[in-house]
Amino acid sequence: MNANRYMRDALRTADRSSTDRLKLECALGLCGEAGEVAEQVKKHFFHGHELDKRHMIEELGDVAWYLAVLCNAIGSDLDTVMEENLKKLEKRYPEGFDPYRSQHRNDFGGVL
Repeated sequence: MNANRYMRDALRTADRSSTDRLKLECALGLCGEAGEVAEQVKKHFFHGHELDKRHMIEELGDVAWYLAVLCNAIGSDLDTVMEENLKKLEKRYPEGFDPYRSQHRNDFGGVL
């Protein structure tokens, strides 16, 4: 599976009759599903639950669906979004993550 193939297949289940409505649905859906992922992690670390990998995979899949559909709704695709993110991270952390660079991002050319 690759990102754009996933996006193409995910779009089969999206109501694309209104792009503006779809953008709103996906943005809110991302927030909601990210919250469900966070809830699983919270229960694991603070309530002593076993981390339910199957449930996490399901919730992360929902995050992926909303992300893929939103990429399309704004006229982009997952490959482009992922490539642009890696470019940004490479500029920000050319030698890998560095807490100092994270705390002083503007000191390194304002790369956010």
